[in-house]
Amino acid sequence: MSERHPISRRRLFGLAGAGAAGIAATGAGLAARNLTDDGASASANVLAGPVPFRGDRQAGITTPVQDRLHFVAFDVLTEDRVELVALLKAWTVAAERMTRGKDAGPIGAVRGLPEAPPDDTGEALGLAPSELTLTIGFGPDLFVNAKGKDRFGIAERKPQALRDLPPFVGDEIVPAISGGDIAIQACAHDPQVVFHAIRNLARIGFGKVAVRWTQLGFGRTSSTSRQQETARNLMGYKDGTNNLKVEDTRLVDDHVWVAPGDDQAWLGGGSYLITRRIRMLIEPWDRTPLVDQDAIIGRAKGTGAPLTGKAEFDTPDFTAKDPSGELTIPDVAHVRLAHPAQNDGARMLRRGYNFVDGSDGLGRLDAGLFFIAYQRDPAKAFIPVQRRLSRDVLNEYIRHVSTGIFACPPGIRSDGDYWGRTLLG
Repeated sequence: MSERHPISRRRLFGLAGAGAAGIAATGAGLAARNLTDDGASASANVLAGPVPFRGDRQAGITTPVQDRLHFVAFDVLTEDRVELVALLKAWTVAAERMTRGKDAGPIGAVRGLPEAPPDDTGEALGLAPSELTLTIGFGPDLFVNAKGKDRFGIAERKPQALRDLPPFVGDEIVPAISGGDIAIQACAHDPQVVFHAIRNLARIGFGKVAVRWTQLGFGRTSSTSRQQETARNLMGYKDGTNNLKVEDTRLVDDHVWVAPGDDQAWLGGGSYLITRRIRMLIEPWDRTPLVDQDAIIGRAKGTGAPLTGKAEFDTPDFTAKDPSGELTIPDVAHVRLAHPAQNDGARMLRRGYNFVDGSDGLGRLDAGLFFIAYQRDPAKAFIPVQRRLSRDVLNEYIRHVSTGIFACPPGIRSDGDYWGRTLLG
């Protein structure tokens, strides 16, 4: 590694400062596509099709990550359990229709009486399903609110792991864009398709739920299948090299899916979803020398290889030292601190996205990563890894401003089934 002249340990500690809490793996990458000579996507027909809505598990978790995201968190306004169940049933029917490329309602956007509002908003007319997936999760306050009220008679069914995340070093959490009673993740390859899905679910829920916050995303941060190339994040680095893949059946079973005997039986076959809106301080990063960027991440920007290897998927050697006697991968580098080998084997399945939300009012881009991770138990995965990342030098360049945790139930298995039936049925 002599040609790299890695950043010294002393200098790396100097960069660290106070910092903000790190991430289990940073970034959000642009999905790679193979283009034909005329510029058309060679995989366009494949990406236009539907993803099955029904199954033992919800789609949108291990599904190969699509290019676009619209995530929404709702506050539930109704206090009537019957009304909540009716809404979840209506949402389920509409969700299945939209994932098949159909209007949200049976009448549709243009076929009804002119004097009546349509039961679809119409902006997806003529568009393909675009591999749309819709995934739902329930937040802690749906079970027991901040005042200790059992809102829908389900307090005793609240899983032990479903609790607000603890504070982490350097958090700058904004409550208005955090939490929520119900979360819905819409992913597809067409941004208008994901917007259409969330818009119509919000329309159906009007008066019973209210949008608390939303997040649009472009470009996947990682791959969930070996058929996908590793994406690059907004810092320019390949991200998610060590992410769980759907082909790793045993690892996915061990680290993603909740087993019926873990806690609450209703959540068996489901998963815990954690979201974090992580702003990247783009301007300081862009003024950091490449050799320092590589040392901070622990990988080479060009190849994605660990600093101890030559290719992206080479296993990092955390014991290797450079000619000066310092660790080749610094002890506060992101790759070292986030790696499963350094965290008792803790694993998560990540499927986050880039975001750019204008400027911060001070002439700087408000951009970064909307982090999404699914796991079997946050207390054994995200939380300990995040605490370890408090030492990450990358914290100088990121800020966590939003947080959320949700319990995602199992999938829709048959006619008459609905989102949350195992919990509320």
